[in-house]
Amino acid sequence: MADAAVAPEERAERAAADGPPPRLRLSRRGTAVVAALGALLLGFGLWLVFLSSVLDVRTVAVTGTEKLTADQVVAAARVHPGGPLARVDTGAVRGRVVKGLRRVAKVEVWRGWPHTVRIKVTERHPVAAVRESGGYTQVDAAGVRFATEATAPAGVPVVELKPTQAARDALAVFPQRELIAAAVQVAGDLPPTVAKRVRFIEVHSYDDIQLRLDGDRTVLWGSSERGPRKAKVLAALLTRQARSYDVSAPEAPATAP
Repeated sequence: MADAAVAPEERAERAAADGPPPRLRLSRRGTAVVAALGALLLGFGLWLVFLSSVLDVRTVAVTGTEKLTADQVVAAARVHPGGPLARVDTGAVRGRVVKGLRRVAKVEVWRGWPHTVRIKVTERHPVAAVRESGGYTQVDAAGVRFATEATAPAGVPVVELKPTQAARDALAVFPQRELIAAAVQVAGDLPPTVAKRVRFIEVHSYDDIQLRLDGDRTVLWGSSERGPRKAKVLAALLTRQARSYDVSAPEAPATAP
């Protein structure tokens, strides 16, 4: 009751005069004990994460596969159950998958605590298929050959080399691999709406590439240079009924009935 009768101003003055409450101070022995406990907990945590089997690898989860199977990715990753999850070298796993599976364009690897290694793959998609003795080799937009199958994938143009005599004579300057690379570049420049109409890309020489469309139509493409511009012009020309389209000079395109 006496404290209740004291004015608030007077209580504030008394508190200021008394000063702040005393701080809790540990003795040297108390400080040593706290430090020892901290070191013990840290050591136990490190042992638990990096050495014990409490947080070991039990599963490998794979996502993003299309043509590949999860088992193929796991086999290439070579991550086996057992061993602490924290000690898994994710960079090494990534490198093994990319090196072991040419169909894979990109890999992401991370730890899914407490027991899972997670792998996400992005597969390559063909923009062309090169007809060779062993079948049809699929090539992506970057020019990477990543799979050979007995048949060409649906909706992908087939590259065929039909060199003229002049092109054969110039193989020292433009070897076959460069001619094929030029055709693949053309395929990569085509928008999907046009690419699905292209059945074959015929390479007669470096500057004489032709497209064979459905409906027995032909496109005179010329060289692989200025591909995006030619593709845009061709997409506009295909709205017209014609048997032949010429975009070799995109500033002056032409059609023939």
